[in-house]
Amino acid sequence: VMHGQWDWMRDPKIHSTAWEWDNASPSSQWKHSHNQIHHTFTNVLGRDNDLGYGILRVDEDQKWSLFALFQPIWHVGNALVFEYSIAAYDLELGGYMAKKKRMSEEDKAEFRANAQEVVQKIKQQATKDYLVAPALSVVGGTRAVRGTLTANIVANLVRNLWTNTVIICGHFPPGIATFEKQSIEGETRGEWYVRQMLGSGNISGSKAMHVLTGNLSHQIEHHLYPDMPSNRYAEIAPRIRDLMDRYDLPYVTGPLWKQAASVYWKVVQLSLPNKVEGRRRRDIIRLEIKKAQRKRKLGR
Repeated sequence: VMHGQWDWMRDPKIHSTAWEWDNASPSSQWKHSHNQIHHTFTNVLGRDNDLGYGILRVDEDQKWSLFALFQPIWHVGNALVFEYSIAAYDLELGGYMAKKKRMSEEDKAEFRANAQEVVQKIKQQATKDYLVAPALSVVGGTRAVRGTLTANIVANLVRNLWTNTVIICGHFPPGIATFEKQSIEGETRGEWYVRQMLGSGNISGSKAMHVLTGNLSHQIEHHLYPDMPSNRYAEIAPRIRDLMDRYDLPYVTGPLWKQAASVYWKVVQLSLPNKVEGRRRRDIIRLEIKKAQRKRKLGR
């Protein structure tokens, strides 16, 4: 809804400008960090904060530090509390802590206002899940109250783990490209589409799998057309794959378990310093783009 996929219906109940989701992050902040920044600068190092969410090293070109040594632990912890991590990420808490001494008073005031909005939203969510819902079970006795509280805690944990798993499988598996800031200078609209293709990956599976992921298992198609109704992604996926195959662009896809396992192994590998300085991935991507351009000219 917040991608604007159903705005064409003009139904105020499911319109992106009015929707507030059941999540710790205020929708307005998420739409800014995700729709405006992430979808514009997909997988651009230093521009797309979704690359590791500021706590994970997910590319060899990212500088290694001692902090990265423990990122297999950060990765699991981030998944368990993912909705709160997203709230902190949307708030750009890490960036604020790093540069607050150089910020103007107006910028600091804006951050404090956004932070207050996040705290208020978290209070509302916690009150609903952990106070109001259990209180409504009081007629069933103490056991019912404990059961409702436990169920809500477990439900939120499962939601966090599932959401995190689906998202990392669409952005971090091996074979998905990253880009340097210089590479998008003067980028054309066509090159932007190529970057979306190379910077995303899919999850293969049944229709049930696609429903359970909210069709974000079609992450390549989603990044190409973020405001297209998500139930149409499966319909256009074969045409996108055929296009990429014709121009020798890798269509990264695989089962959920394989994609998730590859991401965790990648997180473990990149927790250590680079072993060998070989060709950087951006150079490989440039070659892929040039190859596709040559093939297109030959096709003409």
